[in-house]
Amino acid sequence: MDDRVMDDRTDPAEGPPYADCVRCGEPTEYPASRPGATLCPLCEWQEGQRTACSG
Repeated sequence: MDDRVMDDRTDPAEGPPYADCVRCGEPTEYPASRPGATLCPLCEWQEGQRTACSG
């Protein structure tokens, strides 16, 4: 018997209000009170790829 619980929620985790990504508008992992430009994980990764090869 399989006792694992299937959890297919797509909602962000419970917690403080999360800031929206300044590029795509998706929720980020950062609270809304964080200063500066916040990026979602995908946009952060893309930004890292762009800056890594700009030398």
